[in-house]
Amino acid sequence: FLGMATQSPIDLEGTYPLPEAQVDRFLVRIRLGYPEEKAEIAMLRAHGTEPPEAQTVLSAEEVEHLQAIAHRVHVENEIHQYAVQLARYTRRHNKIVLGASPRASLGLLLAAKAHAVVSGRAYAVPDDVRAVAEAVLCHRLVLTPDLEGDEAARRNVVLEALEHVPYSKAVVAR
Repeated sequence: FLGMATQSPIDLEGTYPLPEAQVDRFLVRIRLGYPEEKAEIAMLRAHGTEPPEAQTVLSAEEVEHLQAIAHRVHVENEIHQYAVQLARYTRRHNKIVLGASPRASLGLLLAAKAHAVVSGRAYAVPDDVRAVAEAVLCHRLVLTPDLEGDEAARRNVVLEALEHVPYSKAVVAR
């Protein structure tokens, strides 16, 4: 199942933030920001023209096959420990009221396994966890009231966790 949502940073009248329990069910949150200059120029050129025909990139069966491959990615115990320690770091941070849940730890592993597959490996390494940590963890953190809504503070907590939580660089699949 894929759920995709957009959020406009202005004109929020009549909209309400999702409860933490619902936000925690989104695997990742990716901030897109503004397009690069060339992409924005291309957008302006294409505006008002016939849109391109959508083309299938992967069939449903191919997506399911990739999911099955990701499910089978080998994960050493050290990677499990690393994911849990990252989540636990956020739970005791002084800027966080509600840290990363056990569901976040699970999401961190799922996304790391997918990252390993995309990287051409059948095993996960700490760098897979590190690569997906921001997208998986940031949106799940509830900040203290004085920092509420400060996205940079959320990101800084995750970056701080990545900086302070030790991991083994020499994890190798058996």
